[in-house]
Amino acid sequence: MSTLADFSITRKWPATRPDLLQLYSLPTPNGVKVSILLEELGMPYEVHKINFDSHDQTSPEFVGTFPNNKIPAIIDPNGPGGQAIALFESGAIMVYLAEKTGMFLPQDPALRYETLQWLMFQMGGIGPMFGQVGFFNIFAGKDFEDKRPLTRYVDESKRLLTVLNKHLAGKEWVAGDTYTIADMAIFPWIRNMIVRYNAEALIGWGQYPEVSRVLSHWLQRPAVQRGLLIP
Repeated sequence: MSTLADFSITRKWPATRPDLLQLYSLPTPNGVKVSILLEELGMPYEVHKINFDSHDQTSPEFVGTFPNNKIPAIIDPNGPGGQAIALFESGAIMVYLAEKTGMFLPQDPALRYETLQWLMFQMGGIGPMFGQVGFFNIFAGKDFEDKRPLTRYVDESKRLLTVLNKHLAGKEWVAGDTYTIADMAIFPWIRNMIVRYNAEALIGWGQYPEVSRVLSHWLQRPAVQRGLLIP
């Protein structure tokens, strides 16, 4: 039977509470998706900060457990069959936790797949595109003389926001009246576009009133406010 001690990462980041779910993360848009979900679930967990400045994510201990060397990642000591399970990829982690607890992923098949559809919309579209806007607008890419990459990613980000804005009209949340993991996945990235990437003017933020409305509503949730600061 697998235990925490079977995973190399615990040699560098030992658990003080080995009975709890272990979260390895940083407060990035992808990282807070999982911490917000854990806070919404009220599930006890232990958090370990993975410091990019010291390249923690490429250490042998981290990669030995999570081969994609990305955050967030988890080890659940109480996984399927009572065995510990290690997971990376934020979307997979969110589905796992939602299914384990029976929360934030609807049981109705049609609504369930609609939720998963919008989760994948974030994973395959919003995350990669918004991240590139950040790179080319405020990080190393801002010094590139050729501005075509930034234009390309801004245009696609605007298209994605237009899709989401139209979808949210008349809805409380992405899946209608039901708050789900799709909201927890999408809105950290939208918030980041404004507060971290300084892209309000680039994307024409005023053109997306429905997105802005739901973002404001989402930011008022206490679990969101806590999760945004972890670790």
